Amino acid sequence: MAGLESGTLWSIILAGGEGMRLRPLVERIHADGRPKQFAVLVGSKSLLRHTLDRSARLVPPERTVVVTTRSHESFFAGELWGEVPPRVLVQPSDRGTAAGVLLPAHRIARIDPDAYAIVLPSDHYVGDDAVFMTHVERLAAAAYRHPMRILLAGARPDGPDTGYGWIQPGVPLEKAPAGGLNRIDRFLEKPTEEAARACMARGGLWNTFVMAARVRTLIEAGRRALPRLHERLARIGDRDGASEQLGIDNAYRLAPPENFSHSVLAALPGWLAVSPLPEMVWSDWGTPDRVLETLRREGLAPEWMRRLATTA
Repeated sequence: MAGLESGTLWSIILAGGEGMRLRPLVERIHADGRPKQFAVLVGSKSLLRHTLDRSARLVPPERTVVVTTRSHESFFAGELWGEVPPRVLVQPSDRGTAAGVLLPAHRIARIDPDAYAIVLPSDHYVGDDAVFMTHVERLAAAAYRHPMRILLAGARPDGPDTGYGWIQPGVPLEKAPAGGLNRIDRFLEKPTEEAARACMARGGLWNTFVMAARVRTLIEAGRRALPRLHERLARIGDRDGASEQLGIDNAYRLAPPENFSHSVLAALPGWLAVSPLPEMVWSDWGTPDRVLETLRREGLAPEWMRRLATTA
């Protein structure tokens, strides 16, 4: 990547959520109570394993940090195959996406103070991993050129879906990465249908929650927007092993749940920039409707889908 030494790029994979909206479908496929990131919804691998493999196209496992939750550990163990497993941060409980992003950011900064990171949720469907990760690589390179910004990958909407965060692009910052990089005039987290339609008419994009940024910029954004959470995570300090886990447990004990999009991104639009994904199929598999719609669009019929159709 031009201008970005590969040794300073890390990957943060978010795998700690409960996936409540998708749970009715997951429970019909898997009877063991697993959250959606551990469900096998397409192909032979879980959503998390697909994300790990996607990330490995750009970042090696030793610079990959997966954020999980203690109650998921029995499902997590089976995902860590490979000669070099990724680093794992275990949250004592789910405190929302703000802690999910900022906890690993603090951890990476202690190891590599000048690091940059990509952030990948583990519940997405990506139709073309190579095209997708090429765009993420370009986004990471752009983050090096704009170290005080958080760069977001936006998806072109096909309707006024109120379940997504919406981004209103502003003036261009540069022509790269492919599709361009723009300032963000406004960030709307799960708006009304009327607001979503208006944003869509003005060229608005869905927030994919795929990001690239200097790690210290993520931390500073957390300090500005969520000072109480920042203070708790900063107290973990330079610990290791069991001492680090004790520090995480203590930090989470009274930490309030916070949403990174609502509490950080929407609060700091001047810190943000967005680049639209190239033409490809992408979906946040947060609801059964999105899963089924994507599978139909892609012409895919997994075994579980055929099985459920025969028992309906």
